[in-house]
Amino acid sequence: MSGNHGPAPLPPLQGSSLLLGTIALSLATFMNVLDSSIANVSLPAIAGDLGVSPTQGTWVITSFGVSNAISVPLTGWLTQRFGAVRLFTMSVLLFVLASWLCGLASSLEMLIGFRVLQGLVAGPMIPLSQTLLLSSYPPSKAGMALAMWAMTTLVAPVTGPLLGGWITDNVAWPWIFYINVPVGLGAALVTWRIYAKRETPIRKLPIDTVGLALLVVWVGALQIMLDKGKELDWFESGQIVALTAVAAIGFVVFVIWELTQEHPVVELRLFAQRNFLFGAMTLAIGYGLFFGNVVLLPLWLQQYMGYTASAAGMAVAPVGILAILLSPLVGKNVTRVDPRILATVAFSGFALVLWMRSHFTVQADFNTIMVPTILQGAAIAFFFIPLSAITLSGLTPDRIPSASGLSNFVRITAGAMGTSLVTTIWDNRATLHHAHMVEKITPTDGAAVEGIGTLMSAGMSFEQAAAQINRLIDQQAFTRAADDVYLASSMLFLCLIPIVWLAKVKKGGAPVDSGAH
Repeated sequence: MSGNHGPAPLPPLQGSSLLLGTIALSLATFMNVLDSSIANVSLPAIAGDLGVSPTQGTWVITSFGVSNAISVPLTGWLTQRFGAVRLFTMSVLLFVLASWLCGLASSLEMLIGFRVLQGLVAGPMIPLSQTLLLSSYPPSKAGMALAMWAMTTLVAPVTGPLLGGWITDNVAWPWIFYINVPVGLGAALVTWRIYAKRETPIRKLPIDTVGLALLVVWVGALQIMLDKGKELDWFESGQIVALTAVAAIGFVVFVIWELTQEHPVVELRLFAQRNFLFGAMTLAIGYGLFFGNVVLLPLWLQQYMGYTASAAGMAVAPVGILAILLSPLVGKNVTRVDPRILATVAFSGFALVLWMRSHFTVQADFNTIMVPTILQGAAIAFFFIPLSAITLSGLTPDRIPSASGLSNFVRITAGAMGTSLVTTIWDNRATLHHAHMVEKITPTDGAAVEGIGTLMSAGMSFEQAAAQINRLIDQQAFTRAADDVYLASSMLFLCLIPIVWLAKVKKGGAPVDSGAH
């Protein structure tokens, strides 16, 4: 195939080909996103089975995250080298193989090795499913295509813990990996049958080995620092300081190197485009805030409100209801309505939801917790689609894989940062609240003496009574700390509104076609 730079766009797919193609691409995306969250609830079972501590077991998640973050931004370069359809199909088949090997792993080292492989081959799947889906629909239906794509990426993180918990409890943990085999094989087969004749042009590009090596070094250091920071007490640890230095220096050298290369491994010049810059920035910060808070809610429910894993899952699951109902509506109108208005609705919605959560108390019942979760689904529907439309607007078809890969990379990295920051701030604020509350408890404080006396008269020893009171103070402290995080996140979402208005939009609502520099 020739290496001409701006190929004529392919005609949209029709009928059953369009339907089957959409389902196959969505299933592959669903499987990929599911795998980043399904292992979380199965960690205790995996750690126990392989004879390691739960802390060591977290490397099962870290290893996938690190290798996945490294391979996502390579999508554009790999697409030009191998073609979008061939690369996507290869990625899905290798993902199936890696999943099968993960299930067979008999030691932690083997499992981590296969998770690294799984993360590496998973990288191009999400950006390319987006690219191939957009090429299957006429431009007027691009919003609908993005809506369907967004639904799979939104529902999977919610389904993951529920499905993972059920499989671990009722079957065995290797099956969280084995279920990928039939799904992946089916998706790969259908994709190849429908898209093989729609392959993108291939260009024999030289390999930017220095850029690739720098990417591996700084992204790897950053991801490990974010994953291990809380456990090692952040900058009190020499290891974290060293990783931070490697990540910072590596990043600066990487940016300078990539901007001076004729064939960079990551197309950083995309940030020179106004819409890509502000679209990717708001998408990343918003997703980081959203994801950090998604992680916080079940943690608080399970650790301090007495919820089981399944009950916490049920409290989080309804987020998908309005997201699924409203996404097609948003998708249909993203070309008619100014996407900046839709994004503003999303940010306002998230701000409202988090403001409602900032009023949670230890008396909050299931319904109180459920209402903001249901409303959050509406905000999600207005979030991904308009911001993806702004980010990818005005780019020639040959640059879409690079842009999709780069914006997904920035989003995934922001998600990891959001999780680390939220859990660390939550801990620190809880320590502060705890200290404030115990200041009042002294031998001369009548209420404290009476409380301990009541517990002791119920048959507790002094130590047991003191421990019980400490547990109640902890519950209050961590609840107040969660409220602090929710309130701060709510304010930050409001701050994103002016940033998204810096993107340019044509009259009639479609993002401006700024052409590719």
